[in-house]
Amino acid sequence: MPIAQVRGLNINYEIVGDNGPWVALITGGRRGYQEFLPLAGKIAAKGHRVLLHDRRNTGSSDIKLEAHEVEEATWADDLRELLTQLDAAPAFIGGSSSGARTAIMFGLRHPDATRALMLLRVTGGAFPAKRLPEMYYGQFIKIAQEGGMAAVCETETWAERIETNPANREKLMAMDADEFISTLSRWKELFEAGANLPVMGVTEEQLGSLKMPTIVIPGNDNTHSSESGRIANRMIKGSEIHDLGLDDEDVPLIPYPDWAPYEAEITDVLTGFMARN
Repeated sequence: MPIAQVRGLNINYEIVGDNGPWVALITGGRRGYQEFLPLAGKIAAKGHRVLLHDRRNTGSSDIKLEAHEVEEATWADDLRELLTQLDAAPAFIGGSSSGARTAIMFGLRHPDATRALMLLRVTGGAFPAKRLPEMYYGQFIKIAQEGGMAAVCETETWAERIETNPANREKLMAMDADEFISTLSRWKELFEAGANLPVMGVTEEQLGSLKMPTIVIPGNDNTHSSESGRIANRMIKGSEIHDLGLDDEDVPLIPYPDWAPYEAEITDVLTGFMARN
């Protein structure tokens, strides 16, 4: 896959489709972009070019651990630079879960590069506010405290980053464990500052300031409750919402690939929305 130099880092990306309006889709968690390939193919078949990429510290892209801002802000700025290099801005910006948070951050920071926002599986509520800081940061802080950077490299999350980009091991091992702990502790602090907002990571005022067309497709698990999607719809003035008709399930997380049966409907909804905007 192509590699772009984005703000000093190697960023792995792929373009699905040969012509039409540009769409950037951002996966959730710390997962690489591959889980969005089926959806990207369906959207591309309807006449769009879909940009997928591994955000820094995810997938096959480079690791760089700096906690100046929440990660979603850094990911948004990286995507802006990548779109500029590809002459792909303004674009439709969409994402699921942390990808939706990144899309919102992109719209706030780069409205000139945003044709519209497409938000899937919006995160909010007490359950993810407790779960996600530990999942993203807390567990690795404890592992580094107990076993140093060698133990961090052996965890499933960071071992995946090393397997797909071996240079990441050298970067991690070159970090002092105290530096790693300090960086993740700061990230955790920044993340927790916005974790208890109705839509995680963004205030009602920020959501109300978004002027671009927006569509929300709510999730249906404890991390991405349907109510969080409805709240986002209410707070983003003029936004649309599409209910897939799914019942909320009392489970921590439904993996995005489990939504495969709904991708044809999601494709029709998103491409119809883009045609109007």
